[in-house]
Amino acid sequence: MSSSLEKHPSFQPQDPNYRVRVENSFARQRAMTTLKIALARIEPGEIELTFPYQEELTQQHGFIHAGILATALDSACGYAAFSLMPPQAAVLTIEFKTNLLAPAQGDFFRVVGRVVKPGRTITVCQAEAFACRQSQSKLVASMTGTLMALFDREDIQH
Repeated sequence: MSSSLEKHPSFQPQDPNYRVRVENSFARQRAMTTLKIALARIEPGEIELTFPYQEELTQQHGFIHAGILATALDSACGYAAFSLMPPQAAVLTIEFKTNLLAPAQGDFFRVVGRVVKPGRTITVCQAEAFACRQSQSKLVASMTGTLMALFDREDIQH
């Protein structure tokens, strides 16, 4: 199943080294390592993450917990936005809304985040999470996120 998000025009990153910057920042996220969430694809304004089914990440019915899905969706939105920001920017989420659409059952999960509207300070993104089994893929959650570019903050690493 392909994403139901409408394809947006190609975005031009402000940083020619955006891929390395995204990879380095993502690698510093200890939560992603703990959850075994990996970067699968990096494009200007679009990020794809993947992670395997893990019993220790489930809720009482054996589905991946909603909080885990929200974490992955948030990171997909954040890094989609970050990929378009200038080299001196850091990124933080300021708001998100998650819709849980179906039980998260699958062998692995794909999470795709895309920029809807980039801005100098505020960027709006959408993300979708898919549960995958063999050649089947099912949309299980979506998110709309608002991200902020931060500048000149000594306490925040880019």
